[in-house]
Amino acid sequence: MITITHHKFLADKLKVTSWDVLAPYFEQLLQREINSVAELETWLLHRSELEAFVSENLAWRYVKMTCDTNNKELEDAYLFFVNEIEPKIAPYNDLLNKKMMASPFVNELDQAKYFIYLRGIKQEMAIFREENVPLQAKVAATSQKYGTIIGSLMVEMEGKEITLQQASNYLKNTDRALREEAFMKINEARAAKADELDTLFDELIALRHQIAVNAGFANYRDYKFAEMGRFDYAPQDCFNFHEAIQKQVIPLVKVFNEKRLAALGHTLKPWDMEVDVENKPALEPFTSGLDLLDKTIKCFSKIDDYFAYCIKTMDDMGRLDLESRKGKAPGGYNYPMAETNVPFIFMNAASSTRDVETMVHEGGHAVHSFLSKDLELAAFKNCPSEVAELASMSMELISYDGLDAYYPEPSDLKRAKEEHLEGIIKILPWIATIDKFQHWIYTNPQHTAADRKNYWLNLSKEFGTGMVDWQGLEHFQAYTWQKQLHLYEVPFYYIEYGMAQLGALSVWRNYLQDKTKAVMQYKEALSLGYTKTIGEIYEAAGVKFDFSESYIQSLMAFVSEELKKLE
Repeated sequence: MITITHHKFLADKLKVTSWDVLAPYFEQLLQREINSVAELETWLLHRSELEAFVSENLAWRYVKMTCDTNNKELEDAYLFFVNEIEPKIAPYNDLLNKKMMASPFVNELDQAKYFIYLRGIKQEMAIFREENVPLQAKVAATSQKYGTIIGSLMVEMEGKEITLQQASNYLKNTDRALREEAFMKINEARAAKADELDTLFDELIALRHQIAVNAGFANYRDYKFAEMGRFDYAPQDCFNFHEAIQKQVIPLVKVFNEKRLAALGHTLKPWDMEVDVENKPALEPFTSGLDLLDKTIKCFSKIDDYFAYCIKTMDDMGRLDLESRKGKAPGGYNYPMAETNVPFIFMNAASSTRDVETMVHEGGHAVHSFLSKDLELAAFKNCPSEVAELASMSMELISYDGLDAYYPEPSDLKRAKEEHLEGIIKILPWIATIDKFQHWIYTNPQHTAADRKNYWLNLSKEFGTGMVDWQGLEHFQAYTWQKQLHLYEVPFYYIEYGMAQLGALSVWRNYLQDKTKAVMQYKEALSLGYTKTIGEIYEAAGVKFDFSESYIQSLMAFVSEELKKLE
């Protein structure tokens, strides 16, 4: 069982009721004399303890708010932190960064151990601007409105009021009329909020652009690349990735669609894209959140006992909220807890195969948190998403050996694997679309909502196969981007899914050749946290950090071969 480490610097049972509770600790760090490299390392440990405490306090406020968006008290608790605490921490962080970098002992630190950390600190100092502190608080408060808006949407199907996540299960129903009804109701519910979401997005774009200008950047895209610490690739690499997806992936998606068209025997409408081509009813791999949890533990235990232990520990500590319900924010996430080192998994399960994929994906993130928990500094555990998503997407694939926990029937198991592998190929064009959309949005910040709509429709054609008939539904298609939470809450966090997916396919390819070695390398890579470069972490996992066209081509050939084996 995980035990909570007692504080060495902070008082135990500390409660953040006001800034006055935290201020003395920041002030003490700022004023403390550092007279040796040993004292500098102690200072770093104490700063880390404070950062971990603050981070977990905010984490719990966010988790509770997303679990119940109707609870004003929970929303106020989160907004209090965002509006009153974070803006006061930001200037102190900058002063503490300057204090550390000005210390003569910083050069005596183990440069290999602290290289990534110090590189990040220098970047933080370079882009910090006092005038951005209130703007960043406003962005945090404004972006959370997205979850409240979407979480409130409900539709009626077969006489029952259900969430959009639950309604989306009907898109796999063999009754085409029922599928169309579900599609129309889901999209009508979204369309009713389209203008409100457009206005919200305009507000976020304006705020983000101002932050970038204040920090001396031409646009928010360039600022965000710096803030996210994208030291390993540039915007042009992203454009090359988009082009590679068009050349190497979209032709495969077209083949899938041609097979679907031939099997169904009618024009493909948007509500025909998830139903089984043999008209089999949708798979129902679990019956409840508890059932999903039990089966996930069984699945993970077949791959590695430690993976199962992680999920069991989270359950014991109340770190799971899995089922979809009214008033719950959309999406799914694994939120690391920097102090207790036991993360929280949030999702909207509605008994679908996609939910199994989400659970295993977030479970991979959770395992990552456990494996990196013993690293000395909280900052050592803050992985960039290119690494974090390698953990989760690799888990989706290596857990195939335990997937019979959800699908005991061999035919169902085969079908679930086929759906997942096809889904991996199909999602890559969507990832490229969302990423290219963001590059345009933030390098053209003066665009109008109408410009944005037109650009999105053009992108949908560019990364589409032209085989899905949206005639008469263009008003829905023009706003499909609004379902992507990342655009509102975590801008530019999306292409990493594509990069990490390529890494994950390579991990799985290694796993099929030598399971023991691949799992060992996976665990070794995740235990590094962010103490090495992205390339070095991928190398530890036995794969390359590569998203070139030739690499994509080789991996698409590999997946195509695995799909043929399932046939």
